Amino acid sequence: MIAALAVLPHLRDDERDGRIRMLDFTLLFTWWIFIYVYAVVAWQTVHVDEVAYSANFNFAYLTEKLVLLVALAILAYTARGGWRQVYAQLLGASALYASSSYVANWAIGHKLYYSGSLYDIPLSVSTAWMAAVPLLALRLDLSDSKPSRPVLGVWITRLSMLALFSLLWAAIHSALDPELPPSVTAFRITVSLLTMVVMGVVVFSRQRLLRTELSLFLEKSRRSVDDLKALQEELIHSEKLASLGQLVGGAAHEINNPLTAMLGYSDLLSASTLPPEEQVQAAQIGEQVRRTTALVASLLTFARQAPAVLAAVDINPVLQTAARLLTPQLEAEGNSIRLELAPALPAVFADSNQVLHVCMHLAGQISAHLNRGTHSTLFVRTHSNGDVVMVDFCSCDPAARPLSFPSLFNPEAGNKPSTLSLSACCRIVNEHGGRLLQPSTPDELAFRMELRVAAKSASRAALAAPNRAAARSGS
Repeated sequence: MIAALAVLPHLRDDERDGRIRMLDFTLLFTWWIFIYVYAVVAWQTVHVDEVAYSANFNFAYLTEKLVLLVALAILAYTARGGWRQVYAQLLGASALYASSSYVANWAIGHKLYYSGSLYDIPLSVSTAWMAAVPLLALRLDLSDSKPSRPVLGVWITRLSMLALFSLLWAAIHSALDPELPPSVTAFRITVSLLTMVVMGVVVFSRQRLLRTELSLFLEKSRRSVDDLKALQEELIHSEKLASLGQLVGGAAHEINNPLTAMLGYSDLLSASTLPPEEQVQAAQIGEQVRRTTALVASLLTFARQAPAVLAAVDINPVLQTAARLLTPQLEAEGNSIRLELAPALPAVFADSNQVLHVCMHLAGQISAHLNRGTHSTLFVRTHSNGDVVMVDFCSCDPAARPLSFPSLFNPEAGNKPSTLSLSACCRIVNEHGGRLLQPSTPDELAFRMELRVAAKSASRAALAAPNRAAARSGS
């Protein structure tokens, strides 16, 4: 029972701590058997001496009962919930058994004890009480367990080393005691050395397990620090993008005023009696002003931070807006974007602003890896298959080199997005009832966004509207 308490079942730990506590159980069990064999069995089998046997047996038995009672008292004090009741019941049963057995031994010494006497009643009650504790434990809630503390493992390690070194002291004490018979001396030295070997193996296994777990813990800590640094960089980048979005929104409103005046004047010039050459130039000015106005409107749409509003959305105009926003950056780098939009696509049930953010992020992930100055092209292609609308983003022509997208971003399966912005895109697409996939070949940087058509996903999306309303595209 003392060794079983070393397992500390009321502590909530993982598999690693459970294995360590089982080694502690083995260590304490081996050491306690050694104490009994060393002190008692030597006078029972090797050199028969009834007086020495009885004295050592009573001393070992008294020590065992005291250790058990002290251990149960400590556990009953430190445990909580149902475990405190279990330890308290075991403490009461063990205290009754210890006191009643002491009285029975006293009666035996004074020749007052006989089988079936009154001395057997408390012994029987304590035994039945101890056997009833597991039945009581079945009715208690033992789920409220305490977490293990590192100081506990430190003290167990110290006690293990103390128990191991006590074997050496026991062997030296037997060798230097002149009153011991030679057979008892040889027996105790042999038992001490054998037990030292067994406990040394157990201690070595325990320390090896601790060293392995410490190495894994340090490796996990290093990875956690790296992940935190990457997350910090992503958050800083996200804050910069959010500030830039607010700046763009304010600047776009200011740009709209002169653009409106320029558009009005160009229309007046086109309606006036100017020569044909000047009429053409006025029309060109109006066309460029309208293009700039559309770009500013796209910037305002992209910078808008508002709750999600789910409705039937045509994905093609959203992609055209994203292309207008990306074109100036791609042209500055010597690249371009090519849209291959399927006509008459069914509408999807989504929030256009959030879908625009996702398309911008996915296209930006690929455009960042395009070679500058080599006139690379970012391909965006839409098509449908049944009740699913698919949008492909890739750096190669999908018509010349078709790609398969079997791999789904799934953090629970270990396939986690590489960046925080991509993780946000996965969350938004999942909240819209769709999926975000990557190609089967890891060397190809491409994405496929799948969205359900409005007729198929409207009912399910309406149930999830409270969750989606809190979604944001900001990464």
